[in-house]
Amino acid sequence: MQEEELLKKVTLLGILKKKPDETLKDVMLMLVDTGMYSLKEAKKIFKELKAQMYLSDGQLTLKGITAAKAAELEFKR
Repeated sequence: MQEEELLKKVTLLGILKKKPDETLKDVMLMLVDTGMYSLKEAKKIFKELKAQMYLSDGQLTLKGITAAKAAELEFKR
């Protein structure tokens, strides 16, 4: 698996697991704080997820939810 695909999956999962009072920016900053990627890389990943219709209006789309749940199952193996 390519590193960028892995980062997208982890990002989708992070968004899926966010608390109702957290924003996408909160999730982005939390993932950056883990050292997983830089803020610049995080912004790029979020922009790509929006362009690929995984995110819309600050939330996961049905496509995004499906991908995030698939990533969750994959990481549990």
